[in-house]
Amino acid sequence: DKTGTLTVGKPKVTEVVAVEGSEENLLKIAATVEARSAHPLAQAVVTEAKRRGLVWNEAREVETITGQGLRTRLDGKNIAVGNAKLFAGESLPETLLQHDTQLTSAGRTTMFIQADGHFLGVLAFADTPRDGVRAVLDHLHKIGIRQTIMLTGDNEHVGRAIGDAVGIDEVQASLTPEDKVRAIEVLAAHHGRVAMVGDGVNDAPAMARATVGIAMGGAGTDVALETADVALMADDLSKLPFAVALSRASKRIIRQNLWLSLGVVVLLIPITLAGLAGIGMAVAIHEGSTLIVVVNALRLLAYRREDM
Repeated sequence: DKTGTLTVGKPKVTEVVAVEGSEENLLKIAATVEARSAHPLAQAVVTEAKRRGLVWNEAREVETITGQGLRTRLDGKNIAVGNAKLFAGESLPETLLQHDTQLTSAGRTTMFIQADGHFLGVLAFADTPRDGVRAVLDHLHKIGIRQTIMLTGDNEHVGRAIGDAVGIDEVQASLTPEDKVRAIEVLAAHHGRVAMVGDGVNDAPAMARATVGIAMGGAGTDVALETADVALMADDLSKLPFAVALSRASKRIIRQNLWLSLGVVVLLIPITLAGLAGIGMAVAIHEGSTLIVVVNALRLLAYRREDM
């Protein structure tokens, strides 16, 4: 996932473009609706509105269209706030289209505001990659991860800008949560095993479908954390290669312990039946092998990044 995983997840409003009314009124309407959402873009709208000293009342009832935006009724008008997918099939004013093209070409994420079918304007957002993400992705390649792919609901320009900045192998953009699930299914069919790293509600279905779901623990939503198999509690992606290497070390030790346990049993049964060892000796050997298995497993407690 991009927002909150590869990026800091704290986007800022960079441009407010009103085609009807003032910028302050446009931002106020957006904040009224977005104040009911926990999405990073929604919080960015609220933060910018507060910074400008605007005052508003939260919308009472808001309909959430997952991966697209929000709808509500405000002051007798039907208000819609969201990305281009929310307004699929509708014709955007030429002026608004020009602004949107300029903003997305510059790597901005855009959000449209509509009232009773009339487009009032567009907000633009920018997010920044997490520190050290490129090094993390390089490290993943070094330890055998064959391909890294970004799945994002953002547009192609924004996705590619972030992807190029962090060194991602492939970018799949403009995806709904259902599209992300289908993308994981295709990747799993082709590669066999796929890990999905995310932090939000939109990522949870894809994480559930992946072979391994990994959540950004600190900033992740409850749904993402409940769905994930692994949680990075410090929201530190640099721990991701360590988690992969540790899991491989655990797998090796599990195999060693299984072979040791089975080998001892296979050895003791014929020896005991043949009378070459008494029952007391057999029990002692078996219990000794159990202690060896435990000690071998405890070696994982000493596993360090340097062992990767």
